[in-house]
Amino acid sequence: MQFHTFSSPHVHNGNSVPAVMRDVLLAVSPGAALMVYFFGWGVFFNLLISSVTAVAAEALVVKLRGREVGPVLADHSALVTAVLLALALPPLVPWWVPFLGALFAIVLAKHLYGGLGYNPFNPAMVGFVMLLIAFPKQMTLWTPPAGLDQQRLDFTETAACIFTHRLPEGLDYDAVTLATPLDKVKTDLGTGRTLREILTAPTFGTLAGVGWEWANLAYLLGGLWLIHRRRIAWQIPAGMLGSLFLVSLVFYGYDSDNYASPLFHLLSGAAMLGAFFIATDPVTAATTPRGRLWYGAGIGLIVYVIRTWGGYPDGVAFGVLLMNMAAPTLDHYTQPRVYGARR
Repeated sequence: MQFHTFSSPHVHNGNSVPAVMRDVLLAVSPGAALMVYFFGWGVFFNLLISSVTAVAAEALVVKLRGREVGPVLADHSALVTAVLLALALPPLVPWWVPFLGALFAIVLAKHLYGGLGYNPFNPAMVGFVMLLIAFPKQMTLWTPPAGLDQQRLDFTETAACIFTHRLPEGLDYDAVTLATPLDKVKTDLGTGRTLREILTAPTFGTLAGVGWEWANLAYLLGGLWLIHRRRIAWQIPAGMLGSLFLVSLVFYGYDSDNYASPLFHLLSGAAMLGAFFIATDPVTAATTPRGRLWYGAGIGLIVYVIRTWGGYPDGVAFGVLLMNMAAPTLDHYTQPRVYGARR
């Protein structure tokens, strides 16, 4: 999300940090609710642990810096970071995973650089990548979507698994976890199976993975609402999704047995969440209109490359962080002409 003006620079457009953050939380809520529905109570616990940790960590750091805690917490930026991090985590990770991720995001990725407005990298994605590299086994504990899981854990059983690492008697993690659609496609293609054979598995729905396609559609609607509300500009989502669509279309047209369709890529993993809620971070993204388009396009290209040939099933976090580094350069070379100035 980014702040921007649609009128003269001396006319305030009505955006403020708390207002934007509240709308972001509202817009992401339908997708978050669908994640809880399809993937279980673990998503709720991730949201709870991450949010409490992020807010408490921000309050502590702000207090140690000798600033007033209330106004800083009131901007809701720590809560947005926590929610975006939590929605990217598998539902059955131990409690200390969202705790460490939120702590790392707020203390090191945000306040180490001076707090909101000074951090060069998206805090939520810094926390996520740290967890992905440090705890790769825990970061694979995805539950099957609703309707496909024969051993769906209830609220109490999920809490016991997350906080005490205990599963119901007779069950192990192989019985209650399942590879994500992106992971399954990447793994099975490596064994020589064709995409047509892979997509016959029950974990795949009409357009992408069961559950994933609905959550991504909800994030899409929430993102379009943010654009309508003028809380974010359209260029970054358009650049990212357009780039991801076009490059996947080229390879899909070349060999549909080994490369997934554009719709599969758009409705799988964190594509929509990344395009509308993560890549549009107002602090770390490009700010010029053309720069935003190139910034989003770069993320989409990196996502496709990592999904197709990289070592991880999804690449949104890496794409965002890599393009965070390129944002100042993009802004420098895409500055619009100053009114009245000669080129």
